Parts: sequence; structure tokens; C-alpha cells
Amino acid sequence: MKDIESLFKHQRSFYHNNHTRDVPYRKSLLRQFREVLKRHENDMFEAIHKDFGKSAYETYETEIALLYHEIKLSLKNLKHWAKAELVPTNLPNLPGKSYILTEPYGTSLIIGAWNYPFLLSLHPAVSALAAGNTVVVKPSELAPATSALMREMINNNFDPEVFHCVEGGVEETTELLNQPFDKIFFTGSPRVGKIVMHAASEHLSSVTLELGGKSPAIVFPDANLKMAAKRIAWGKFLNAGQTCIAPDYLMIHESVKEAFLLMLKKETERNLGEEPESSEAYTKIINDAHFERLTKLIDHEKVLFGGNTNPDNRYIEPTVLDNVSFEDAVMQEEIFGPILPVITFSETEQMIAEVKKLPKPLALYVFTKSKKLREKVLFEVPFGGGAVNDTIMHLSNPNLPFGGVNNSGLGSYHGKAGFDTFSHKKSILQKSTLFEPPVKYPPYKPWKWKALRWLME
Repeated sequence: MKDIESLFKHQRSFYHNNHTRDVPYRKSLLRQFREVLKRHENDMFEAIHKDFGKSAYETYETEIALLYHEIKLSLKNLKHWAKAELVPTNLPNLPGKSYILTEPYGTSLIIGAWNYPFLLSLHPAVSALAAGNTVVVKPSELAPATSALMREMINNNFDPEVFHCVEGGVEETTELLNQPFDKIFFTGSPRVGKIVMHAASEHLSSVTLELGGKSPAIVFPDANLKMAAKRIAWGKFLNAGQTCIAPDYLMIHESVKEAFLLMLKKETERNLGEEPESSEAYTKIINDAHFERLTKLIDHEKVLFGGNTNPDNRYIEPTVLDNVSFEDAVMQEEIFGPILPVITFSETEQMIAEVKKLPKPLALYVFTKSKKLREKVLFEVPFGGGAVNDTIMHLSNPNLPFGGVNNSGLGSYHGKAGFDTFSHKKSILQKSTLFEPPVKYPPYKPWKWKALRWLME
């Protein structure tokens, strides 16, 4: 498509003219970004409600507040983050000094996800602009109201040479990936992540992938069961389970399983009422395809509570499945919906071995008072990031890099990590011309051999 190709060329030209390397200019963009968000806050509430039926409170809590905080953090620290970093110079390179320059990658493409559409499209855009890149954002077409609003917000308030939004589906995304962007940031499924990575390889573009996986919540017998139930119920059924770091399945010790599941049911009812379908704190499934996929994962013979559905408004009741095994259909893929399978364990070693058989998840949550058990799980099980005695909230701390590993992602962002993700670290050795040690030059005399060993070993 000529429009996309032309947009890319204009952004590359703008970048090569060094406009975005100026830190005050970057700060002005971030301030403008914040003003645009403030001006359109109510519009964002309405768009999310149209796509998800979600309350303004939850939209602010899980999306907009995090964007404001990221902009605030970037404005406060940008000058420091962008400064050259002086590092020690080793003996063979004296007299001289060594430092690292941080520079933007250049032109960047951000492909957002539908489940938290403003956060997952615009949060990385904050990092990209702070780092000095030009930015093209491609929001998900599965959330049409939010996608249209993002186009309006960005394209009506920023020069297309520096920040622009492209709407569309597979055709537009494919054409964007045909352009030799310097940086590609993708949030979505591992299946599509492989397609993005393959396309990026054609231009050797730098890639960050934020994917997903089956994130376990592990509850040991010594855990504060009431608090664990409260936090797991909230984390699992937030956004009707359509959260990449939601607890995907529960590993519960057999000695506390019965008591815990009663607490989990009570906490779910406390949050969402006895009829979650009418609760403002509960959202609908994004589209018919996902609704049908999720309903097929509900084995009604294993439903402990929940299980009701309504295709008219794409409602799936918060559902807990008991006596699940790793061979069940619900354990073969990331659920990404309000269905929580429960698997019982008795031996810690065997539980860890079973969890490690699955692809490395984006998150892991362990509930215990025991330092020994906590450290055993954190040390032995690979995962992107997580929490002890909580769920999801590690994402809200910008000082913790957020990202997956292998099947659940490549690279990380948030706070300084986001700035670094969109930056290249350029290593510089600056040598004095007053003196040059003769050791590295021929002829290679015996004394030079001894001197070289002394210097290097």
C-alpha cells in the first residue's frame, strides 16, 4: 500500500534529520501525549465500554492510570536515562576513557493487543517516544471503538512524521511488516509472534515480543488462604480473564483444596455478586470466535461453580473446573477467559516437574509463608515475572521489567526497561594520543609476550 510505504519513508527521513535526538523535544511530545489523554479521557471510557462493557473505574485502574504514571516517570528521568554512561577502562587501553552512548533505534512499529487496547498500544509508544524514535502504532482491529479513537487521538494531534496510527487488519499489518522498521514491538499470541519475528528477520529488525502462556498460581498449605483466594479471584476474573498475566490454572495442595475452593467461591461472589452478568465489574468476551472457543473448554462434568453462558451478550460466568489433569483440553492452550482449572498436588517436587513440562509462562504466582518453598519455586521454575502472595500487581511497578521468556516473549519494557528496549547502547573507547604502549605491535619480542600476559591475565 502506497500510503503505508510513504508514511514509513517520511518517518525515516524525519528521524535521519535528527529531530528526535533532542531531549527537550522528546519531553514536549510526552507532555503533549499526556494532554491528549486528559482531553480524551471520557472518550476512552466510552470506547472501552462499547467494546467490552467495562466500567470507567476499571478502565482507569487497569489502563489509563498506568499510562499517566509511565509518562510522569519518563518526564522525570529522561535526562538521566539519555546521558552517556561512563564505565571503567581496562589497563591495556590506558590512557583513555570508556563510555556508553544511548541512541534511538530509529523508526519503530508497535502492534498492540485487543484485551487492554489503550495500555498495550500506547504504553510502549511512551517508551519509544521517550527514547527518541518515530512511532507507528497499529491497534487491534478486534476492539474497533478503541482502535478508531486511537487513530483520532494520535493522528489529529501529532505530526505523522513522528507519531501516527494505522488502522486495519491482516492486510495492513502485513504491509507494515514489509517495511524495514528499525524496531518492532508486538503484543499478542505466540502464534502471531512467530509470524512477526519471521517478517522482522527479512530486514534484521530488532524485535520485542510480549506474548502469553499458561501462568500458574500455586497455593501451599501454609499460605494465608483467605488472602490467596481474594487475590486469585480478582486476578483471574479481572476483564473476564482476558489478561495475558491472569492466573491460567491453579495448583493447590490437597490438604487445603476443599477449604480454599470454598473461599474462592465466596470471594468471586463478593467481587461480582451472585449474578456477574449484571455486574459493572465484569466484562463481556471480545467477539463470537473467542466466545465459542472458550465455551468448548468448559467440561460441565468438572464444573465446581459457574459454567453458564449467554451468546447474546458474549457472557461467560466465572467458572472453576475441579479435578482437572494436564491432559484435559483446557490445559492444552492459554485460556484467556474466565475459566480456572484446578489441579491438586501432594508432593512439591512432582508439582514443579509438571509445571516445567509446559512452555515457560509469562507469569507465575506462589502463595506461601515459607521462605524455603518460595525460593524453591522461584529458583527452579522458569517464567517471565510474577509475584509472591499476589497476582498481576507486579505489572504495576515500573521498576520491574515486564516481559516473557521463550514462548511467552522476548525482551521487556516498563520504566527504564522500556526506554532501554527502544534504545541502542553504543559503546565508545576514547584514546589519548599522548602515549601508545608498544605491546600490541610487531615485532613480537619475548618481553612483549610476558608483558601481554601480565596485562591480560
